[in-house]
Amino acid sequence: MIGIIGGSGLYQIDGLEGASWIKVKTPWGKPSDDVLVGRLNGVAMAFLPRHGRGHVHSPSTVNYRANIDALKQLGCTDVFAVSAVGSLREDFVPGDVMIVDQYIDRTFAREKSFFGTGCVAHVGFSHPTCPRLGGAAATAARAVGVTVHEGATYVAMEGPQFSTLAESRLYRSWGADLIGMTGMPEAKLAREAELCYACIAMVTDYDCWHPSHGAVDVAQVIRTLTANTGHARDLVALLPGLLGAVRTPCPHGCDRALDHAVMTAPDKRDPEVLAKLSAVAGRVLG
Repeated sequence: MIGIIGGSGLYQIDGLEGASWIKVKTPWGKPSDDVLVGRLNGVAMAFLPRHGRGHVHSPSTVNYRANIDALKQLGCTDVFAVSAVGSLREDFVPGDVMIVDQYIDRTFAREKSFFGTGCVAHVGFSHPTCPRLGGAAATAARAVGVTVHEGATYVAMEGPQFSTLAESRLYRSWGADLIGMTGMPEAKLAREAELCYACIAMVTDYDCWHPSHGAVDVAQVIRTLTANTGHARDLVALLPGLLGAVRTPCPHGCDRALDHAVMTAPDKRDPEVLAKLSAVAGRVLG
């Protein structure tokens, strides 16, 4: 099953056979919204609007743990996240599609792990996205006629305000390419849940560093979002055909991320914590 997390401007996908919105209960609270499930070109799909239909959740109030748990419960194996981002580079222009492969996490007000007291785990995260999914997303983006760049570093800021000029210049000095508010802890949680994950970042603006573009304003972002939404839907529609109906193990090990990650001794693991982890980590916890 392919999971799609829709970002700003993408609140549904069209063309699903047998489509229905379903509620999913999780031990981490309510997901951002119900999940739209169905089939596309013979492949099971699940769509979750990150901010909820009508954009009711801010980046800081999105329940990222519930969202990832819900997709895992439904049987998702591969997750594509669509995100609106600002560009920190002259050559990444509004309307371009970026395939993210690295993150810098500057968020501070969010729950970032399924694990903790009662069951501790440390997952590898040096390569936070799945190259297999990233390659499929890039192929789909080219097929719909947008400019696509493979490989980008995404700074995840807390928000909901946009950057100061000093911050924007600082992130550029670090070599970051993009800035957004939702990439973290979503990617971290997907790895803990052993989901292959790719981020399709759609550039809406130049943040505030660009001397000829000035400060970011919501109207500018919405104009570009509107144009990008159609491309995002067309891109998503191509993914089932590119991945196929039969899934094989991930060659990069995303679906085995917990093999050696759990540190707490079996006799010291809290049963209540284990119950909450049943969907995301049941493969290794039993």
